[in-house]
Amino acid sequence: MPKRNLLLLCLFTVVCVLAWTARDRGVHGRHFGEVLAAIERSYLEPVDPNALFDAAMEGVFSKLDEHSAFLDGDARQDLDAALDQEFGGVGLELSTDERAGTLVVQSPILNSPAWRAGIVANDRILSIDGVSTRGLKFAEAVTALRGPPGTPVTITVNDPDRVVTLDREIVRTESVLGDRRRTNGSWDWFVEGEPGIAFIRITGFGDHTLEDLDRATAEISGEPGLCGVVLDLRGNPGGLLSVAVEVCDRLLDEGVIVSTRGRGAAGDRQDSPLDIRRATVGTRFPGVPVVVLVDGLTASAGEIVAACLQDNRRAVVVGSRSFGKGTVQSILPLSDGKSLLKLTTSEYLRPSSVNIQRRAGDAEWGVAPEAKHEIDPSAKTLEAVKAWRASRDAVLPPDTTARSTAAAPEEAQSAAALPRQVDPVLARALEVLAK
Repeated sequence: MPKRNLLLLCLFTVVCVLAWTARDRGVHGRHFGEVLAAIERSYLEPVDPNALFDAAMEGVFSKLDEHSAFLDGDARQDLDAALDQEFGGVGLELSTDERAGTLVVQSPILNSPAWRAGIVANDRILSIDGVSTRGLKFAEAVTALRGPPGTPVTITVNDPDRVVTLDREIVRTESVLGDRRRTNGSWDWFVEGEPGIAFIRITGFGDHTLEDLDRATAEISGEPGLCGVVLDLRGNPGGLLSVAVEVCDRLLDEGVIVSTRGRGAAGDRQDSPLDIRRATVGTRFPGVPVVVLVDGLTASAGEIVAACLQDNRRAVVVGSRSFGKGTVQSILPLSDGKSLLKLTTSEYLRPSSVNIQRRAGDAEWGVAPEAKHEIDPSAKTLEAVKAWRASRDAVLPPDTTARSTAAAPEEAQSAAALPRQVDPVLARALEVLAK
């Protein structure tokens, strides 16, 4: 047979296979449409078609892993805000007072509309646009405060007579934090009471993390007498894989950072080649010892960084075993422009090739601290550390003499306590660096 005819035959075969595949998928789509139409047309009670679709998506994704999901509405906005590190709003970090049933300001965000209006930590938000916050779900309150830039929102603060109208703006959030705020809102990057020990907290890996980290490392490197660095990844749920890889690269001069593997051509990930990410020449803090802090909420990209630094012997890990999430999710926008798929498309392995994903029966998963450095504080201690840290993170108002009357004296006293006295995990890290 002439080569030309053979080529045409092969091409025709491929087209037929693709057409059959598309037909099969089209059948499923038509069946799904027929089912929805039949329910809408004949079911005894009226049913919201959007509710039916959401239920169908829940059923589909229940067959996948816990990290894959169909996201729209508020769920998509929350994901976008976390990764973009910015949102349209007034710039308030909030919590809920369960006993009083009201919203409490943890801190305004620096340079935000709320900060410029003089709202401070421990202020209570009594109403939003005339709607009482008592009993209001936290997610509903956040949704009410967020919105397109330039739109107004009115809040009542502390008492019914203090009504403040704010214009929403694009507010940028931080993911790289230090030990405590200075009065101008900037970070002091050195552990209070511990000369020469720098402290960097990364709370997530988003679009601005590298920029913020580079600024922090530049400030730290410019200070004389640097003798140790604590990298705190506790509570870090992850974020962008590419950003985690770059964070590792900034702290390594050579070596494997992470390996990822997707689904192979035959549909089995074991057949897929590894995509190995390696460090490039050049590092921050050369010769300076590093300790990484992890806990059970350190996950995904946070585990990549901790495992990378541990396996390359660049850092000692202190704390408790991490969460154990060793998969990567791709974000796939859908044609409506309003919803997306968060779909697990690959897994990653630490440089030692040991699995990070926690699976039933596995003896090793996640990132475990080195021997003698595993510390699992009690719930009471964790609550105390959280409250103490929040008081040190709070942004002061533009006029630092205008302090909130809601601030309790014992909270101010707690904020003054030295890190070694309050945080046992950080205290162990300081002991490691002192050796």
